[in-house]
Amino acid sequence: MSAFLAALFSCGDGKDKKMVLEYPHTKKVDARDTLYGTIVEDPYRWLEHDTARDVKAWVEAQNEVTFGYLESIPFRDKVKERLTDVWNYPRYSAPFKKNDLYFYFHNDGLQDYSVLYMTHDPEKDGEVLLDPNGFSEDGTVSLASMGISDNGKYLAYGISRGGSDWNEVFVKDIETGEMLDDHLKWIKFSGISWQGDGFYYSRYDAPEEGAELSASNEYHKVYYHQLGTSQKDDRLVYWNPQEPRRNYTAGITDDERFLIIYESAASQGNAMYYKDLELEGSNFHRIAPGFDHQYRVVDHKDGHFIVRTNYGAPRYRLVLMDPHNPDPEHWQDILPEKESVLRGATLAGGRIVASYMEDATSRAYVYEVNGTLLHEIELPGIGSLGGFSGDKEDNEGFYTFSSYNMPSAIYRYDVEDNRSELFRRSEIDFNSDDYETRQIFYESKDGTKVPMFITYKKGLEMDGNNPVYLYGYGGFNVSLTPRFRMTMIPFLENGGIYAVVNLRGGGEYGEEWHQAGTKLQKQNVFDDFIAAAEYLIDQDYTRPERIAIAGGSNGGLLVGACMIQRPDLFGVALPAVGVMDMLRYHKFTIGWHWAGDYGTVDDSEEMFRYLLGYSPLHTLEKGVEYPATMVTTADHDDRVVPAHSFKFIAALQEMHEGQNPVLIRIETKAGHGAGKSTEMMIEETTDVLSFLFYNMDIKPKF
Repeated sequence: MSAFLAALFSCGDGKDKKMVLEYPHTKKVDARDTLYGTIVEDPYRWLEHDTARDVKAWVEAQNEVTFGYLESIPFRDKVKERLTDVWNYPRYSAPFKKNDLYFYFHNDGLQDYSVLYMTHDPEKDGEVLLDPNGFSEDGTVSLASMGISDNGKYLAYGISRGGSDWNEVFVKDIETGEMLDDHLKWIKFSGISWQGDGFYYSRYDAPEEGAELSASNEYHKVYYHQLGTSQKDDRLVYWNPQEPRRNYTAGITDDERFLIIYESAASQGNAMYYKDLELEGSNFHRIAPGFDHQYRVVDHKDGHFIVRTNYGAPRYRLVLMDPHNPDPEHWQDILPEKESVLRGATLAGGRIVASYMEDATSRAYVYEVNGTLLHEIELPGIGSLGGFSGDKEDNEGFYTFSSYNMPSAIYRYDVEDNRSELFRRSEIDFNSDDYETRQIFYESKDGTKVPMFITYKKGLEMDGNNPVYLYGYGGFNVSLTPRFRMTMIPFLENGGIYAVVNLRGGGEYGEEWHQAGTKLQKQNVFDDFIAAAEYLIDQDYTRPERIAIAGGSNGGLLVGACMIQRPDLFGVALPAVGVMDMLRYHKFTIGWHWAGDYGTVDDSEEMFRYLLGYSPLHTLEKGVEYPATMVTTADHDDRVVPAHSFKFIAALQEMHEGQNPVLIRIETKAGHGAGKSTEMMIEETTDVLSFLFYNMDIKPKF
């Protein structure tokens, strides 16, 4: 028995979470930076070297303490059993069509990954085209991307090993089922865009050995791969040697006539270039400058591009652009900007199907291609429309719809008749009719109205004592719309309230809402989240000890900052794969690309001092009792490198004073949420829920 477990059981009063844990020793080194005359100590910088032997030993020591604690929770097995039950239900994607074949994904419930099927009739079960469950024995190799050629002959797909953003691409002959010899490597942040018997993709040069998961990603390039050839013979299509920190992705119009290149920098905007592939020897022409606005080609009509953009329209519009005369004054509005945010547009049945977001919920409308409104698609309720698929020449399409208390259902849509019919709904061991979702609006610190969705069991008494799982993100123009999370079922069944906040920094109200939570206004995001907790307390939903805050990636930063700014306001903190070192985040992998939201210390002294003022790693204070905290990360996360979480927990364990546990759970052979088998995900969710229940003094009943 380890010293940790011996100490744990010595308490004997069932209150072992209140004991002082013996955390692993974390050495300090003499590392520091001098920024604008200020010395910034960085004693845990050695933890940035994730492949070093001493870091691996530290990871093992931390996991021993964490898993020892988690395994001692008396009801952990019951939580896992219930979670496994609710996880085990069949799930489907909306079918999509290529040539005369329909394709869809299906998971029977506990499969590690959904299987790709194909069929000539969507009403009938298809045959397996690709089963990612056979990629590896331990489930750590996953399907990362895919693209089916327009003629329906070939499938190109990318795999990720251990959850890394690095992809390898393979090709399969759909008719024969034969795997071709094509094998491409070092692909990252790329689509697969078919043209003829080949496809466009984006990659980096091979990194130095040992630096694959941490080195800065620079000099992104677009290539064309011809089937049956070696990757070394792929044709370089586009790159910019003068700009190492730019990303490039390729898209092809449906008729394969126009190649579109999207160029992005450290911002949310992009530049856009096109090439007419029917003109021999044609060059690329820039038709949208970067990088203040977003542009995306939906398709083209008579040589003109249909483009979704937020140029001159913070909530987006759809315009017709002449590529030979692309200046904005020559655009024609197809769908002008409106109060709702235009999230997407698809051509189906010779018409435009447009999805909008209104107060973070979905609306959908059908228009003539000239922008004349025909009708609204009647959706089942308050929730999110997703996955609309349709061919611009076919009259039918498919879409999914879900909400916080209703699993995703698939609908078949007749474009001409404006008729939706339920195509497929999965049965789950959960009675959604017993639960309700309310949307409320509360005031943030500066008076801004912020929306929040609250889901709970009908009839729940608001006595100020209910446990709350408060979730947020607040960044990068990402919108949190109603989605079903089966992982929340055990929490809801035990009197929990699941609250999701639409913080500034997201895209729920367009670009102005996004910008209001970036750079020197980032504190607005934290204020919004803190105000949400205060509202729930003031309205007698709960009390501070019963609030758990959670978020991942940028949401992990949110949790880290808020638990430090208001440690008195929360009982449990669950930061996942968070950005915790705001002074050095841009030095690793793709971190430089986030500068549009965060800014960097290199921008100015003002920016440096602002970042230093909220960076979770640098704002922890000695002698403060912080909430019960479990940081989660993974050793193969090459997007938000695990050093963020490593350094943060080392500092937290040093600074924290009190009996609340402050732990880190480090998954191995997994990445930024990817590369996890179903068993691994169930285990992790079990640990998170068990930690939450235990530190809120909840004895779950199943």
